[in-house]
Amino acid sequence: MTTSEIPDIIVGRLPRYLRTLELMHDQGIATTSSKDLGDQLGISAAQIRKDLSQFGGFGKQGTGYNIPYLIQQLRAILNVDRVWDMAVIGAGDLGHALARYQGFLKRGFRVAMVFDNNPEKIGKKIGDIIIQDSSEMIPAIRGAGIKIAMLTVPGKAAQDVTDDLVKAGIRAILSYAPIVLTVPDDVHVQNIDPVTRLQRMTYYLD
Repeated sequence: MTTSEIPDIIVGRLPRYLRTLELMHDQGIATTSSKDLGDQLGISAAQIRKDLSQFGGFGKQGTGYNIPYLIQQLRAILNVDRVWDMAVIGAGDLGHALARYQGFLKRGFRVAMVFDNNPEKIGKKIGDIIIQDSSEMIPAIRGAGIKIAMLTVPGKAAQDVTDDLVKAGIRAILSYAPIVLTVPDDVHVQNIDPVTRLQRMTYYLD
């Protein structure tokens, strides 16, 4: 089965498997079973076996999965057996927090560029990164060969900025903007809207 034929819902579970396996590895656990992994994730053992079987055989009946080996294989499948440079668009509070977050690097990502259109922010630094003018974003991103962007601009500006990101060669966008973005079929967008998540939870509160 080719990459494009793997259902996205399965791809979406793989990072959860990887994160849990890495935590188990950090605890000194060398092997696990689909049942043990499923118990920690709230996913059935049968579903885990079915998901992993889409990419080959990683375990043996009766012995389970070798955790270091499965971690290595999942990193390769998810293309995080390397470090991906990313651009943050929007140097507000959220953009600052993302640019400073140290957890990206050990998971295969590095914030390499930050852009903003506010003259008071341009030229200032977030850690070791200089905030660049958004007007220079397209050639800067294209020249650096960056394929991933995190979008933290206001909703009213998000689509125009996204259009520029596509022109710059961006292929994956993690968007915190509270709108649905229109992108070409070969550009992948993941939306994070904390407010809708909070509203979903408050439904269950008295």
